[in-house]
Amino acid sequence: MQLDFQKMPDGLVPVIVQDAHTGQVLMLGYMNQEALTKTEQEGRVTFFSRSKQRLWTKGETSGHFLTVVSLHEDCDQDALLIRAIPDGPTCHRGTTSCFEQVGQTAYPAPAVSFIAELERLVQRRHQFPEEDAKSYTASLFRKGMPKIAQKVGEEAVETVIDAVGGNIDGLKGEAADLLYHLLVLLTAAGLGLEDVVDVLRQRHSTISQGVRREE
Repeated sequence: MQLDFQKMPDGLVPVIVQDAHTGQVLMLGYMNQEALTKTEQEGRVTFFSRSKQRLWTKGETSGHFLTVVSLHEDCDQDALLIRAIPDGPTCHRGTTSCFEQVGQTAYPAPAVSFIAELERLVQRRHQFPEEDAKSYTASLFRKGMPKIAQKVGEEAVETVIDAVGGNIDGLKGEAADLLYHLLVLLTAAGLGLEDVVDVLRQRHSTISQGVRREE
């Protein structure tokens, strides 16, 4: 990292922390060079607390650490974006984000954020089935790939039937069922949404290049 701490009178640069899975902005903090070095070395987000005048690792009291996925400096090298995986609520009030009001969301989360959150829950049910052995998701994983694949097929057919029949309310429900069961299928196969999105990105890039060549 080539952050220019000297730009700031107090030697601190603002740091935005974003959920690496959902894209949701979790919090804003400040770092000096020592905090950045500690973050890079330990893989957990550490700030410089302006009120306590010392280094402060997020989660050192609550246990809700922020595990670093990637760090990105801005174009002027005086701000930092950290993509991280939160281990529990980020805000001290118990909310996922510091930009939420207790009991309600301060801003509408993109649909893709919820799908990513749902995928993370499905993956946890697969990894730790004993946490909620009675859940429908855990029961699907116990039944294995043939049953999961069967459910995906059933939901796909029902989605098509409602779409062709013009049943909009039914279509929304069946499409939701299809998306959920597809997440379960991908997880059971050792894949995730990112693997599918990578294919879409490659296809989009190929199509875009073809269009540019035609132009």
